[in-house]
Amino acid sequence: MPAWLQTDGAAVILKLHIQPGAKNPGVVGPHGDALKIRLAAPPVDGKANAALLAFIAAKVGVGRTAVDLISGPAARAKRVRIAGIASDAIVAALTAHGGD
Repeated sequence: MPAWLQTDGAAVILKLHIQPGAKNPGVVGPHGDALKIRLAAPPVDGKANAALLAFIAAKVGVGRTAVDLISGPAARAKRVRIAGIASDAIVAALTAHGGD
């Protein structure tokens, strides 16, 4: 299991490093013990957080309500909880190359 992924009962927790305002959004790869994700949305008025949750939900194939920001609302380092999907499916979806 990658360092950026933990299980918490029926949910999975991701440790993320976010780069808002990026020209090329998508999953970059490991960044220390986190997974780096670039987002086009600016870090203003929660736009990057909303974009992150929508991006993660779409990327792993769950509904938006299954994804919650649990820490780091004003920081680049964030923790996100995902319910209703197995950890191996999340790893496969977030580490697949192409189509980010």
